[in-house]
Amino acid sequence: MAVRLNHTIVSARNARASAEFLASVMGLPAPTPFGPFIAVRTDGDTTLDFMDVRGDITPQHYAFLVDEDDFDAIFGRVREFGVTYWSDHGHRGEGRINTRDGGRGVYFDDPDGHALEIITKPYGGGA
Repeated sequence: MAVRLNHTIVSARNARASAEFLASVMGLPAPTPFGPFIAVRTDGDTTLDFMDVRGDITPQHYAFLVDEDDFDAIFGRVREFGVTYWSDHGHRGEGRINTRDGGRGVYFDDPDGHALEIITKPYGGGA
């Protein structure tokens, strides 16, 4: 049996706005309601199910493996939307990307402070 991630729940102060941000910046289909969630479907059939919550939100990290063309398109939208970005998960290297393991990567935050990352090569593969 193959094990694949089907969905994860993403806490948000405004689920619709956060889901729309993710879909817009990543170039994904428009979010769809599913019960109490606003779901964003990735190409791999995994959904990020945004849910409104009250109180504090613990920021999470979501990394997306993309090809070179998609990286260019997504990174272009990040800059077009005026979103601050970093080369490092610790918010270091503002305004720069990284080139770890022979690929490209960049980090930016969603409206609730969740760290979003796009990479063209999985880390740890060397290069």
